[in-house]
Amino acid sequence: NTVSNLIFILPPIYGAIQTYKDGLEKRYLAAYLCLTAVGLGSWCFHMTLKYEMQLLDELPMIYSCCVFVYCLYECFKYKNTVNYPLLFVLITYSVVVSIVYLNLKEPVFHQVMYGTLVSIIVLRSVYIVLWVYPWLRGLGYTSLTVFLMGFFLWNVDNIFCDKLRALRERMPPVVGAVTQFHAWWHILTGLGSYLHILL
Repeated sequence: NTVSNLIFILPPIYGAIQTYKDGLEKRYLAAYLCLTAVGLGSWCFHMTLKYEMQLLDELPMIYSCCVFVYCLYECFKYKNTVNYPLLFVLITYSVVVSIVYLNLKEPVFHQVMYGTLVSIIVLRSVYIVLWVYPWLRGLGYTSLTVFLMGFFLWNVDNIFCDKLRALRERMPPVVGAVTQFHAWWHILTGLGSYLHILL
């Protein structure tokens, strides 16, 4: 579960370097760097299993999704302008979610707030690939499918954790390692998110 976070770290670093070299807008650089931050935070959490490191995993998920929302809602704008009202709303959302989560310490709250942002991202992306840039449908649907496969496996792992662990103990080590669905959650959502930034 630690090493599987490399998918959140290495491709986005490459994307950030290419974005900088190509002189693209800073919002794309921010998107890649935020995805890298999610990977580094998740790496630290899965390596230590400490609460403080869990926050480094979960809060950047909120922040990166806010950056993705900003990028998606700014894809039809004039170059090098800033949408300050949208920026204010997303920063406020991030701050409020952080404060409430730090006080509540309730994982379901985080999951709902994260799910809300992902839903906004999915709806906006579907709108873009259906009506604005239909030639991007393949990339858009691939990104969404890969991400949803990861989400599905994460839920399977959560629901059947004890049974999967018992089954893994009876398997050869290599086969058992491949059934670590939480690691697949990292790999597939990391890849899906990277593809979504490309979109």
